Amino acid sequence: MARSRYRICDEKAPHFFTCTVLNWIPLFTRPQTAGIILDALRYRQKESGWKIYGYVMLENHLHMIVQAENLAVELPHFKSYTAQRAWIAFPRGAWEREQ
Repeated sequence: MARSRYRICDEKAPHFFTCTVLNWIPLFTRPQTAGIILDALRYRQKESGWKIYGYVMLENHLHMIVQAENLAVELPHFKSYTAQRAWIAFPRGAWEREQ
């Protein structure tokens, strides 16, 4: 089993996660960056068999209840992919102008 910082006690049970944006930047106020998260969740449902029981996306963080095989490995992949895509989509310095 691969090492992970996520403790998954029972892979057959749903788990609650909160994913935050670095420095609480209001990244998800833009439809484009919110769409990246939604597209990634749909992809994980289809390709990785994620069961998504619910999620709430706020301006700078995401709560979700998810169940999946190998979730301790899958979740870091989801976070890494969405962070890279959001970094590309979000204009440099834009968050400073919004504060």
